[in-house]
Amino acid sequence: MEYAPVHTQLVHNILNDLWLKLQSAELIRADRMEQQLIESHVLFVAKNGEGRLTIDYRDYRLRRDAVHFAHPGQTIGVFAESEQGVELYAVRFAVQDDAKTAAGFPLKGEVPIYPETQAFMLCDLISACLCSDHSLERFRGQSAFLELMYVLLKNIRLLPERDPRTALDRTKAYIETHYKENLTIEQLARMADISPKYFVDLFKKTYGKSCIDYLTEVRINNAKRLMTRSDIRVRDLAHQVGYSDEFYFSRKFKKEVGVSPSVYMKNRRRKIVAYTPAILGQLLALQIMPYAAPLHPKWTHYYYRRYRADIPLHLSAYRFNRDWESNMEALVRARPDIIVCDKDSLHMSEREELEKIAQVFFIPGKGLHWREQLKLTARLLEAEHKAECWLHSYDQKIKSVRDHLNRELKDDKILAMSIYKNHYYVSPVRGMMDVLCHDLRLNVVPGLLPGEARQAISAEQLADLDADRIMLNICQEPESLREWQSLQSSAFWRDLKAVRRNRVHLISSDPWREYSAYACERMVDDFLKQLHGDRPDEFRI
Repeated sequence: MEYAPVHTQLVHNILNDLWLKLQSAELIRADRMEQQLIESHVLFVAKNGEGRLTIDYRDYRLRRDAVHFAHPGQTIGVFAESEQGVELYAVRFAVQDDAKTAAGFPLKGEVPIYPETQAFMLCDLISACLCSDHSLERFRGQSAFLELMYVLLKNIRLLPERDPRTALDRTKAYIETHYKENLTIEQLARMADISPKYFVDLFKKTYGKSCIDYLTEVRINNAKRLMTRSDIRVRDLAHQVGYSDEFYFSRKFKKEVGVSPSVYMKNRRRKIVAYTPAILGQLLALQIMPYAAPLHPKWTHYYYRRYRADIPLHLSAYRFNRDWESNMEALVRARPDIIVCDKDSLHMSEREELEKIAQVFFIPGKGLHWREQLKLTARLLEAEHKAECWLHSYDQKIKSVRDHLNRELKDDKILAMSIYKNHYYVSPVRGMMDVLCHDLRLNVVPGLLPGEARQAISAEQLADLDADRIMLNICQEPESLREWQSLQSSAFWRDLKAVRRNRVHLISSDPWREYSAYACERMVDDFLKQLHGDRPDEFRI
């Protein structure tokens, strides 16, 4: 095969300047893999099924004619698009730079390859070698990994102008910049140089939504952005996003957003900042959509997926608020009216900088129940009636769910626990315990030390707790995930009553580790889903 110049340069960088060492090869079979932080380079190779791979903020379709690379410090997630789920290999490897280069590993994101490459067959071999008890076979796994990298580099394909995927990406980008125009399927299909019918089918298969739905989404999202900047008239707003009929635009907007354009604009007149995820959860319960909030596909997955188009300014949501200086810069430029934040989670210098930007409402975290936090937030923002309505609705829901669970679970003992690195914790966070113990009044196994939260215990002590069900939260980072894999292979874990009866419920940090009104309601919904799966007729509120 004759290499294009870019191929030659990539091969030169890989072979002459970098050392690559295989670490592991895992075949992921799942309908969903929660977004997790990675500490090594990862190569993803699709094997079976249809789905999507998320690397940080980018979303990719899994397919045989492309592989994907993620780098240390990024976050990754997998979502199936069929009932059969997806199968893909995650090949983790280490990279050591030669002193002559500072470029690092050059491949990232999606890398197109020729579809006949069948890289997954080499992944099968690598996985089998690493599982062998013989050191020579495990050594062969390293050789097979280098062969895989060679095959991928040799089969990287430059996308020609007539490649359907390239043309499709080009039309999608065209929609994003020309949404104000009167676009038609025929026009976009001509741009992609394919038939209208094939264009419609290929667009839906590639991006998970129809071309018309995507055009509507782009127009509505741009309308939302315009609404936050001025008191623009609905007629002018409709014209600016591609609708000649303001009444049709209003109907379309209300169908997609849930409220009319005028109501949406009225609710967005104040630039309110939710400085932490828990504050965002309180504001949403009050039906207040903030101008800025921390959003990320991993750290605040639910909020990012559902509200990223409604919140114009995305603050860093990195754990422990390590990026607060960059948040300050963004807020200075945004010039908000009000900043609402958790008083107990701020650095002193961070608090001082916030107070220079706008009026700041500090909500106490420790020692104040989420209900009181909600009422205080509502009072500061003049939304007391909405808080009362939300709490009334929540209490009605809780009573109905509690009556149902009492009949179904009876006296089942439930253990709420988490795994963080190589430690096991009982009663890990107060939001989880508030919902399970106080609201739903379930028979939750107490910790070994009464009255103390987040108690570390040994794995062997789990048997003494004798739980009928286990609600398990696993921190989505490499060391914790390795500990979880090790725990599953242990004899004492497999012998636990809840494990034998298939009553271990894996719960996500989002919402179970967030302390807010909105998160608590989502915990209730998630608990019901854990019991009934996707069978809504099992229980109706």
